[in-house]
Amino acid sequence: MTIPTSWLSRAHAQGHEHARLVRRSRRRSAGPLAVPLSWLYALLLAAPLYYLAASALKTNIEIFNHPFALPEHWLWHNFRTAWQTADLGQALLNSLLISAVAIVLTLGLALPASFALARLDNRLSRLVTGTFSVGFLIPPFAALIPTVILAIKIHMFYTREFQMLFLPASALPLSVLLLTQFMKTVPPALVESAALDGAGNWRVLINVFIPIAMPGVVSVVILQLLTFWNEYLFSLSITGTAPDVRTAQVALPTLISDSTDFGVLTAGTVLTLLPVYVAYSLANRRMQEALTAGAVKG
Repeated sequence: MTIPTSWLSRAHAQGHEHARLVRRSRRRSAGPLAVPLSWLYALLLAAPLYYLAASALKTNIEIFNHPFALPEHWLWHNFRTAWQTADLGQALLNSLLISAVAIVLTLGLALPASFALARLDNRLSRLVTGTFSVGFLIPPFAALIPTVILAIKIHMFYTREFQMLFLPASALPLSVLLLTQFMKTVPPALVESAALDGAGNWRVLINVFIPIAMPGVVSVVILQLLTFWNEYLFSLSITGTAPDVRTAQVALPTLISDSTDFGVLTAGTVLTLLPVYVAYSLANRRMQEALTAGAVKG
């Protein structure tokens, strides 16, 4: 999706001046302690990741006696044991399918809604925005029993399809509010230029609002991917524990027993984290590039 050049030329001067002011503000706000504090924060975040990765290659005795030491014997077979015992291949495929479909549905519903709320600035739009905000007040567990009853009534209990439909509904309040704020940053001059060229609402949404709000779209994808992938309560209650439909987060507790091998358990945890970590790294880089390049390119 690209913005027509004729529209950009009219908004170029305004966007260039805005980007220059943002860069100047960032240079002024950065202090001498910013770099050391950033490295300290990175080390604090890396410590639990190192502990998790090292524990996946140890025995129980090594994990409890020397939690931060390197393994004496690197037990790579822990990963194979976790993969086979919990049937993680099918579980990861189920999580990937449910998360991908749920994200597509979330964006398909949230983008038009955010576009309408961003363009309208009246009492009705503010009322609708407030209604979406009310969604944050409902605790997830309060919706568990009605959701299970609904799944039973429509004969979709213990199915992946109901989980695909339910997750977007729970993600819409945050997604709509985030995207609305990003879309409100679209320069009015660019929208007026599109209108002068006869562009309709769908063309303005696809060619103007979505490209400019792409950092917000990527942010929503990252946030909801983490939420959908790590969701456990509703996945356990709705999708169930059958090996052909259960998600990775539901399959992982099957490694816990009276004689739990914590090396195998942490190896299974690492395997379930790897796909979402790779997706997060790729999407996060895309978001940083979009923010650095600026929303309006000349």
